[in-house]
Amino acid sequence: MDIADSRPGITGWRGISPPSLPEINATIHMPAGEHRLLQLLRWVGPGFMVAVGYMDPGNWATDLAGGAQFGYLLLSVILISNLMAIFLQALSARLGIATGRDLAQACRDAYPRPVANVLWLLAEVAIIACDLAEVIGAAIALNLLFGLPLLAGVLLTSLDVLLILVLQSRGFRYIESFVIALIAVIGVCFAIQIGLSRPEFGPLLAGFIPSPEIVFNPSALYIAIGILGATVMPHNLYLHSAVVQSRAYNRDSAREKRRAITFATVESTFALMSALFINAAILITAAAVFHSRGMFEVASLEEAHQLLSPLLGTGVASFVFALALLASGQNSTLTGTLAGQVVMEGFLHVRIRPWLRRMITRLIAIVPAAIAVGIAGEQATVELLVLSQVVLSMQLSFAVFPLLQFTSDKAKMGEFVNAAWAKALGWFIGFVIAGLNIFLLVQVALGLG
Repeated sequence: MDIADSRPGITGWRGISPPSLPEINATIHMPAGEHRLLQLLRWVGPGFMVAVGYMDPGNWATDLAGGAQFGYLLLSVILISNLMAIFLQALSARLGIATGRDLAQACRDAYPRPVANVLWLLAEVAIIACDLAEVIGAAIALNLLFGLPLLAGVLLTSLDVLLILVLQSRGFRYIESFVIALIAVIGVCFAIQIGLSRPEFGPLLAGFIPSPEIVFNPSALYIAIGILGATVMPHNLYLHSAVVQSRAYNRDSAREKRRAITFATVESTFALMSALFINAAILITAAAVFHSRGMFEVASLEEAHQLLSPLLGTGVASFVFALALLASGQNSTLTGTLAGQVVMEGFLHVRIRPWLRRMITRLIAIVPAAIAVGIAGEQATVELLVLSQVVLSMQLSFAVFPLLQFTSDKAKMGEFVNAAWAKALGWFIGFVIAGLNIFLLVQVALGLG
């Protein structure tokens, strides 16, 4: 039988949850009395673990299509999407720190068991869809870099479980450092791409200002909705609420919790700005290289890779594009499998060995990808990427609305409950995302996308 949580200030939960991700929970020491800047540096990590979900291979095709078709017009959509993501991820971190629960545990504790089970199944589907995009992205990158057949690349991605095991055996800080290093690789690659493509900075800067054309041009509106609808990944909301609990501080102190929330929010905001740069850089490169030359139909990763070097006059362009794609795919698979562990343990209170959980998640993604690539070949990768984004769009609201409900409930959050303005903004964002996703799904169903 569930019993009420007796921790100070937490009275609105039905049961007591075990620590989230117990192998990393409170493993990174936060010395008391340390300078605030040093404490902030110790917080660097969780936000970057989340940021990789905003630059995964599933987002690349949309950014490429937007830049090739409409130049810099949709940069404002990327900016708005990123601001929404920053707000929602800050709420996720707040939930984890204030309650000691990740989002999956909170759903299990707050909702009737049948509802929680449905949410668990939807979360698992979202993680599998996300993992599918990451597997395909990594396989495409291996093909572009080394000529490895797509099917072999798909199968090879299963070995990243060994990498996770090696890193985690050294400590969670090593996983965070590896993720940050790969993000740096992606950032450097696209800084090189922007330098090589030489965009026009006047129109580029103007692109960050919303234009009425986005609304009145049906094709631009469709891609804009795709960017908005697929920006916030459902698994990131579960993951962030868990990994912020890796820091060890006095959890009985409201003052220390408030400071932790501040540090986590600042760190995740900075990390997500790196995702903004990378997504914007993909669109800027496509606009400067393809749109400026009247090549409006470029959308696939393979086509972009093939065209970059001839158009820019250097083989470096295609190489760094493929390298960034490989880093993106590898990074996303690592954090996606961690999110799978959070979801299973949080919803079901089932503990299985982390390597086994990650292998199960990976195999569920690899099997359909391998079958599709084996039967349909390269064309299957494009269709599977689109399918993964549609599935993610369908699941998003089932993570966003519980997060908004919990963080707006004083009985559950105590003094850390959302302020009135945050509640209003949060629900507005939630309904905007839900509405855009419904519209996007209708468009896809009607064959208009």
